[in-house]
Formats: sequence, C-alpha cells, structure tokens
Amino acid sequence: MEPLEKTGGLAIVPMGQRHIQRLAVLEKECFSNPWSENALAAELQHAHAVFLVPEVEGEAAGYVGMHHILDQGDICSIAVFPQYRRQGVARQLLLSLFQYGEQQGLRQIMLEVRQSNMGAQALYAGLGFVQVGRRKNFYTEPMEDALLMQKAFAPFAAELQ
Repeated sequence: MEPLEKTGGLAIVPMGQRHIQRLAVLEKECFSNPWSENALAAELQHAHAVFLVPEVEGEAAGYVGMHHILDQGDICSIAVFPQYRRQGVARQLLLSLFQYGEQQGLRQIMLEVRQSNMGAQALYAGLGFVQVGRRKNFYTEPMEDALLMQKAFAPFAAELQ
C-alpha cells in the first residue's frame, strides 16, 4: 500500500467537536491512562492548545496535541489508529506541527516517549528530535522511564551547537 501522505488521501485539519468521540476510542486503544471525551473536548477551549487530526475520507485517522506556550511547544499526545500506521500519518502530523511552530516563532518542540517504544523514537529522530533527558518512572501500567526529546528550530538550533 502506498503511503497516504504520498497519495493525497490525507487531510490535516484542526481538531473539532466532531472528532472527539472517535479520538476517545483511539485513546483507549493506545494508552493505559487514556484521555476521556471530556478531557479532549476541554482542549478545544484551551487557548494554548494546538490539536490536529489527519482525516482519511472524512474520518479521523489519529491526532496530535501540543501546548504552545511562549516560544516552546510541548507535545502531549500523538496516536494513530492501527489501520493507518506505517503509512506516514504520524510523520505528516509532526511535519504539520513543525510548520505551525515555525510560523509561530517557536524555538523548540519537546515530547516524552516510552524508552521501549523504539518505533516512535526512530520516527522522532528521523525528523530531527534528539534525546535531551530522561524522566524516571514517568509512565505507569507498566512503569517505565520516558525519554525527553527536543526538536529545535533555526536559529535556536544553531545556538545549541
């Protein structure tokens, strides 16, 4: 199957009320401590929240959420339904966030990832994230450390070298 991002079958849109119920189902499928429908809906009112949804034929295929405060973005969640994984959906979501970040003058985007989630780490590293720390026992069910990763934008990236 050809990646959705290359076939043009993917549209990235801001999260709306119409997405909430399906994304709450996705949360339950992906995470041991899922966000509820109410928690997702509350993000629609959050002044510093940027939530994007990839749609395939009008249906939510996943989402990414980030809080943008001053010159930093913090990704709080990213998830893709199993039938859309390994098709470039998560990559396209992150590229859309980078575009937003550059337009807004962000210096960096941060995220946490389970130390055992090698696939996600490879995706993030391939998009320019580097590990900058570790959060001991950050995740529960099962208990696991999180790797703290950072994507710096120019000219801030040059300042770090």
